[in-house]
Amino acid sequence: MAARPATVTTRSAWHEVPRLQVRRFAAIAMAEAPALAEEILREIRREYPHLPVVLDENGEPMALVGIRRAIEAFVQHLEQADYSSGRPTVPPGVFQDFGRGEGYNGRTLDSLQAIYRMGVRLAWRRFADIGQRVEIPPPAMYELVDAGYEYLDGLVDQSVRGYAEAAARQAGERLRLQRRLMELLLAERHRSDPADALSERAARIGWALPERVAVGVLLRPAREALAPAVGQGVLLDLEYEQPRMVVPEPDAAGRQELLQRALGGWSGAIGPPVPLAHAAKSLRWAEAAVHLMERRLLPAGEVLFCTEHTEALVLLQPEELIDDLALRCLAPLAHCGPTHGRRLAETLLAWLETRGGAPEVAARLGVHPQTVRYRLRQIRQLWGDEIDDPDRRFELELVLRARRLRGEFGRVRT
Repeated sequence: MAARPATVTTRSAWHEVPRLQVRRFAAIAMAEAPALAEEILREIRREYPHLPVVLDENGEPMALVGIRRAIEAFVQHLEQADYSSGRPTVPPGVFQDFGRGEGYNGRTLDSLQAIYRMGVRLAWRRFADIGQRVEIPPPAMYELVDAGYEYLDGLVDQSVRGYAEAAARQAGERLRLQRRLMELLLAERHRSDPADALSERAARIGWALPERVAVGVLLRPAREALAPAVGQGVLLDLEYEQPRMVVPEPDAAGRQELLQRALGGWSGAIGPPVPLAHAAKSLRWAEAAVHLMERRLLPAGEVLFCTEHTEALVLLQPEELIDDLALRCLAPLAHCGPTHGRRLAETLLAWLETRGGAPEVAARLGVHPQTVRYRLRQIRQLWGDEIDDPDRRFELELVLRARRLRGEFGRVRT
């Protein structure tokens, strides 16, 4: 096996500088660190007057303390070793706090990184002046510049860590407040509820109260599924086994198409649009639709809108009532065989829906008109004069439509 090539280590130019000169450079730089820190802070305030001044427990600006500590840590690394031995240790805490503050105040890290670069430029000017006084060779000073920008990377890393921490905490707090808002919004409302409670909770997350909402119930495509990108205006709570969603102004132009794109890969149901105070009613219909989807009585694998499946929701939801009504209304079919009884039921429903004669019913069922006439005579014999009663015809059509929706007999031709 061939031997691995030896690792080439570049020797630091500071190894060629006498230690006495290094110590003199470090001593002068350390003595001038406070003045350099103040100069950098003055320039920062001049260029970025909007940045707040935060004082520490001693009444000293935290930024000044952080800059001074960063300069001192950089110089100490030079004095104790050299810049071939790794990146200088970044002082913990302060620069992480800077990034955290930017996150909490809703700003980006762009201005903070620009400030850091300004500090490095000013520090380099001061170090270059000291280097001339101490007669540090140019190669070593050039190496110092590279080390300074590498050090800058460490400061930025600290700030990014603090910024990410702030963002995570804010996101967690927003989710907590959003969940509390949704709990109140979807609860059954009572007259004793404080009128401004909803407004107060909505204001805390910057959610403008809409006139109307629709509430959705979702089914996860997988346990690890990513949250759908429904947009900030839509409230989404994934903590439920079946996640819930509140859609503001669901009748707005393009809203339905946007939701369909955002919910690609998910399934579930979105309840009917209702006034804000009745959000719980929209939730109940969405839950009912999801229940029917799980029973395969409504199409599965997509997000349904309840307003497009009104007949199924109205007829299939009150199962016990519909079944009881069916026992009474369809009692005349009890003595017919299953196949013959189903055909008579299909013919009866087609006749009730068309209110036509044998040709119209036959076209709807796809059978011969003579077959329809035969069945209609049997139907009249079974129900007698009751078949002419409007209320009885309505009940018959109701239960027969429900049975068709359940798949108990085929759909008619239209």
